[in-house]
Amino acid sequence: MADPLDRELKKYKELLPTLVAEEGKFALIHGAELKGVYEAYLDALSAGYKLAGLNPFLVKRINQVEVNSYFTRDTGSECRI
Repeated sequence: MADPLDRELKKYKELLPTLVAEEGKFALIHGAELKGVYEAYLDALSAGYKLAGLNPFLVKRINQVEVNSYFTRDTGSECRI
């Protein structure tokens, strides 16, 4: 099964060269369209819910260099500290 946000992520990567002027702001992408650029994450998120309801949409900070963070939900194992 494909990731529900594949189309939005592809569009973000495609638009990134033109979005660099807005670095640090937040892009709202729904489907294959950029719906807006916002100063604050919560503004972009609110606009996304108004636009798409509970359907998938992407809010992503505009950065030239991608920063990856990894999280786990594995809470069943013992703490090793």
